[in-house]
Amino acid sequence: MSDQSFSFSNQTWKRLKKNTGALIGLGIIAVASFVALFGYFLAPDGTPNADLQTVEIQAKSPGYQQLFLKIEDKKLNSSSWLNQLLNGKASTFRYIPISNYSIEKDTLRVNKFIDEDTSIVQYYSINQLTQHQPNLLVSKYLVTKTYWLGTDKFGRDIASRLIIGTRVSLGVGLIAVFISLTLGIFLGSMAGYYRGRIDAVILWLINVTWSIPTLLLVFAITMAIGKGFWQIFFAVGLTMWVNVARLIRGQVIALKELEYVQAAKALGFTDSRIIVRHILPNSIGPVLVIGASNFATAIMIEAGLSFLGIGVQPPQPSWGLMIKENYNFIITHQPMLAIIPGIAIMLLVLAFNLLGNGLRDAVDVRDAH
Repeated sequence: MSDQSFSFSNQTWKRLKKNTGALIGLGIIAVASFVALFGYFLAPDGTPNADLQTVEIQAKSPGYQQLFLKIEDKKLNSSSWLNQLLNGKASTFRYIPISNYSIEKDTLRVNKFIDEDTSIVQYYSINQLTQHQPNLLVSKYLVTKTYWLGTDKFGRDIASRLIIGTRVSLGVGLIAVFISLTLGIFLGSMAGYYRGRIDAVILWLINVTWSIPTLLLVFAITMAIGKGFWQIFFAVGLTMWVNVARLIRGQVIALKELEYVQAAKALGFTDSRIIVRHILPNSIGPVLVIGASNFATAIMIEAGLSFLGIGVQPPQPSWGLMIKENYNFIITHQPMLAIIPGIAIMLLVLAFNLLGNGLRDAVDVRDAH
């Protein structure tokens, strides 16, 4: 069985490599996974949840540049590399937006930026500001930031929040698909292998779940277990197992009548061993296809729930939440602030759909023989 599975995997990969769309989708997913894993090192704003707010520069267009005066705010214990990877690193500086500055002996004169037409003059001791290292004033304490994708209504860097939000979208998809596959494979296997009353009960449960609109069911589960980061994973996962269960049930019903399964029964193998070792490995192709489809669906559902305010909660970044926070700008002066996270959702969903279509063609049994 292991040699056959290995050969099947090789044949599947060879066919998949010939599908340009699937490879493009796989490439987008690989890049998104890298960004999600190392987001806090890649994002210009590496603070927890990319939540460094500068309200004076709210709703700025992509490519906006702003000069800042950095003032040491607090001393923090150095965080470990792993903690920074998972949660980011709090900033030890306050960033004061300024429109210009001048140096007068040992005093720094700045015009604090309020808006395009207003500024306030402030004075700072250069020695106190730089901790008696005045030569570092320009290189370390006066910095220009470029907001490549603009800023949101709180003055946060949209590019950074988009990068950190990738983790939410992929995390929801991964855990939701894991839950749906685990539950669907178990119930589908039981229904297809044992039939009879067990099959009738599971089919009834499938039909009841199927009859409830997906978004409405997610609403109900979310309201029952609460709003939040982890709750949304389970809410989405518990609504997508039906497709998997129906697929696996049909596969098991067809495969359990084949000769090698009957031979395994004659040898006295247990039902669990027959299902896990002999039936399910031959159903892995269709499961991969539906897993990719469910991944795309989970991303869309999470974005929709966050947009409606019952998904991921602020200040944690989510692409759906970013659209909610900035969609008012679509009809005013900065539509790109809401369009950019929408494009990110579209690309990632498209990538999983392309991969799913490629997998469907690659595991087609009619092409395998």
